[in-house]
Amino acid sequence: MNNSKRLLRLATGPVVAVAAAFAIGAILIAIAGVDPLVAYQALFLGAFGNKTALAETLIKAAPLTLAGLGIMFAFRTNTFNMGAEGQLYFGALATTVVALAFPGLPRVFLVPVLILAAALGGGLWAAIPAYLKATRGSSEIILTIMLNYVAVLFVGFLLQGPLQAPGTNTPVSPFIPANAQAPIIWGGTRLHASILLAVLVAIGAYVLLWHTPIGLKLRAVGDTPGTAKAVGIPVTRMVVLSMAISGALAGLAGMGEITGVHGRLLSGFSPGYGNTAIAVALVGKLNPVGVVLSGIFFAALRTGADTMQRWVAVPASLSYVLQGMVVLFVLAGEFMRDTTGLAARIKGAFGLGK
Repeated sequence: MNNSKRLLRLATGPVVAVAAAFAIGAILIAIAGVDPLVAYQALFLGAFGNKTALAETLIKAAPLTLAGLGIMFAFRTNTFNMGAEGQLYFGALATTVVALAFPGLPRVFLVPVLILAAALGGGLWAAIPAYLKATRGSSEIILTIMLNYVAVLFVGFLLQGPLQAPGTNTPVSPFIPANAQAPIIWGGTRLHASILLAVLVAIGAYVLLWHTPIGLKLRAVGDTPGTAKAVGIPVTRMVVLSMAISGALAGLAGMGEITGVHGRLLSGFSPGYGNTAIAVALVGKLNPVGVVLSGIFFAALRTGADTMQRWVAVPASLSYVLQGMVVLFVLAGEFMRDTTGLAARIKGAFGLGK
């Protein structure tokens, strides 16, 4: 019963935030001369109205959920990871390189190797700012933002050089072999197995955080860092570990985009999934179940917005306005009534209240 009440309390803030954001969005739509009910109906049908729409929403939900779960781990130790986009790119790069290097490896062996490569690519890229924060006191916020640009530009450089597909001037790699591509799990759609990976990772994240000693240490470092250090928990090590896990999960998101959507690495393959993942984690209240639901919600906004624009001429950019307002209202609610420690983590990450 206590768990039910806790989950209900955690869900109340995001639900109210979504309702408030959509209410303000309705006013903006009405000012544009469109019936808000018709516009929102188009948005909903575009995201969930049929088999294809639902599949496209879940395709977008997979990277958002995986990267969002990664952000959740970092935030759990008061480490603000703004670099999921760059870590996603490095996971995609590692996936592509390994897939092209071992084209003849059977799928049963190649897939685990690709998962490991993607996780290492993203995890090692995230561990750099974590180590500098832990040992030098550097700001992980600034470092991860800067490393985003480095990752994107580095991948772009490779796609116009050693990784560029022969016979083309376009910044794309060769297609990865068929045995490296994620299988379709819903016939007649593009939905691939990455959504199953996202669900499995969410379950694993819940078990790790709330049913293992490592999870207890990670949460202790985030909730009471002074006490955690006093009782002998290696705070520095936990911070680096949380960021490595964070980057690894973002790397898996990048792997899914290469193996399940594009079939090869290309410039700009991610429409900002790593950046949106920050909002996914915040709206999900740093809880694995919440992050999964939040990932689906943000994916639905992206998918449905295109339909809304086609049907009733409401700009698809409204979805970004709604996303921003939802995050704003969630954070405002947390700062006014902090029930999950989320506001405290944000204050600690940005050095507020000192």
